[in-house]
Formats: sequence, C-alpha cells, structure tokens
Amino acid sequence: MTKRVLSGNAAIARGAYEAGIGVVSSYPGTPSSEITDNIKYYDEIYSEWATNEKVAMEVTIGSSLAGTRSMTCMKHVGLNVASDPLMTLSYTGVNAGLVVVVADDPNMFSSQNEQDSRHYARFAKIPMLEPADSSEAKYFVQKAVEISEKYSTPVLLRSVTRLSHSMSVVELGTRKETERKELEVNIPKWVMVPANARKRHYWVEDRLKKIQNDLNSGLNDFIHEEINSTDIGIVSSGIAYQYVKEALPEASVLKLDMVYPLALDEIKKFAGKVKKLFVVEELDPFIENELKAHGINVENLDRSLMGELSVERLNDIFSEKGYVSRNYKPLYKDINDKLPQRPPNMCPGCSHRGIFHAINKLKLFV
Repeated sequence: MTKRVLSGNAAIARGAYEAGIGVVSSYPGTPSSEITDNIKYYDEIYSEWATNEKVAMEVTIGSSLAGTRSMTCMKHVGLNVASDPLMTLSYTGVNAGLVVVVADDPNMFSSQNEQDSRHYARFAKIPMLEPADSSEAKYFVQKAVEISEKYSTPVLLRSVTRLSHSMSVVELGTRKETERKELEVNIPKWVMVPANARKRHYWVEDRLKKIQNDLNSGLNDFIHEEINSTDIGIVSSGIAYQYVKEALPEASVLKLDMVYPLALDEIKKFAGKVKKLFVVEELDPFIENELKAHGINVENLDRSLMGELSVERLNDIFSEKGYVSRNYKPLYKDINDKLPQRPPNMCPGCSHRGIFHAINKLKLFV
C-alpha cells in the first residue's frame, strides 16, 4: 500500500474518504480548518463551509438521516455553538454514521479560551475517541463511523493543535463505498417531544452502558497495555501518550483510545499490576477524576492545568516525584535567537477580514 507523510488534519480528511463519508459540513477555526480544506481533494465527498458550527452540525444531522455517512469539523469553542443540536441528537441517534471532529487548542495559540472538549462526551452521553498520531487519526475516523452506525450514536473525535499540525507516516487505503441507508419512519425515535424524549433518555443510558461493557470485549482494540517496570504505571491517551513514551520509556503504560466511556474493568486490572498509578493527560484531569470517582487509587501529579504538555515538562514533573528516566534525552536546545514578532491576524480567506479591515481604516475601537 501507498504511504504518505500527512498532518493530523489531512489524515482525518483521508479517513473520511476511506470511511465512505459523503457529506462534510464545517465552520473554520484553527486548529481544525485544514481538515475540510483537504476534503476538496476527494471528489466523492460533498463539502461546504457552513454559516456557523450549529448550522454545520444540523447539515450533517440531515444528511445522516437521509442515509449518507457524514462528518462535521470545528474547533473547541465551536462545539459550544453546536451543542444545542448535539444534545438532542444523542437522544434520537443517527441513521448513517455521523462523526463530530473537535480540535482543542492547549496553550491557546489561536483561541480565546482553553476548554477541554472531553467534557462534552460525558455531557451528551456519547463516545469520544482520541488519536495519538496521524495514522490513528485516519483510522479512528473509520472506526468512529462503524461505532456510530452500530450503536446509533454521534461519535466525537478529539484532536489538539499539536496533533492537527504535526506530521507522521500514514498508510493509505481504498474508499469503502456503502449503499445509502433508508430512513425508518419512527416518530417516537426521531421526534423529541417530551413524551418521546422521556423514553429515549432510558435508551441513551442503556446505550452508554452497552458501549462501556463492549470495551471489555468487542471494542478492546481501543485499549493498549505495555508492561515494563511495575514501579510506576501511567494511564494516558492521545498526544499525551507520545510525551509519556519519550519522557518515561521504562514506565508501564495503559493507552486509552476511547476516552469516554472508560474501560474501567481493564483500568482496574492494570492498576493492580503496578505500585503507583498516575494519569497523564492534557488540560483538565478528566480521566483522573473519572477513575477516582470509581474508587481507583490514582496518585496526584500536581501539574498545572494550563498550557500544553511536552516531553520536557513531563520529565520535570516526574523528576520532582523522584522518577528520573535513565533513557531520557532532551531532543533540542532552547533557542535564544530573537525571532521576529508575528501578531495574531485573520486567516487568508476568512470572511471576517473585510469588516475588520474597514474598522481598522476608520480607527474604531471594538
């Protein structure tokens, strides 16, 4: 098979193509914008920039109901805008597969806040996958479509800036064409008036339990255990896993590809194999708090909840705990050269540039 070096965003677009997705509707926002930009290379997919994230979500809900596999992409703050239809979509479920890609921005390189989108998975009671590199980003889109159709649920796929914009080798596959799914006329399922919604809430809770139970059987390819030194065990996911492998190569690691719901039985088994258990994740202690709530003893890492993780930062954190890796070597030296300033500006092609140019010329304060 052909191999290419792709960014995380380009890999997500490729995953949409190979998964047989036919409609992509998004709203631009770094670090997610290049996903939909790359969709233009695949003639089999109809793609568009929507008026906003809520409209993008509703377009893909409509195309999913009409029987076409669909995907919508946005940055973390965009999911706030799209959350209204997403919450009800959790109750109705989907027809054809529907993937919601959300790209978080740790360290706020181009964002107004640093929120952690994993909370939306718990809020909406839907599964979330988190890839660790471009190859997984492509593969997880395909798996997200399968999960979406198997359990009749939208599936969140979380990226972060470092994943979206870094590059790694991806093995390309072929497109999997699927027949358009006919929509079943089922008023109690699709129409969320209170009488129907009350019944659907039971269904939502049962669906979540089924997914969680299947994580310990049919979905266990989303759990990867690496037993090395049993002095320290680390539960991690996504890009944070890459930092763990570089900073603490001797540690035992449990890598979670599905960050909600959690495979609690497997995590408990792993915890029993190590002397001390830590959770390494970026931004909020989402996984850590879930484990503590279920009685799993997790050591406090005493890390800042702000900014990106890095290999260097992680090495410093664990060094303070007395865990110094014998194999850790800094990959680069600090750059002391004074670099030219690059102030924030609107991206090329952004629909807001015109109005901001006019305001700037008039020297108005907004």
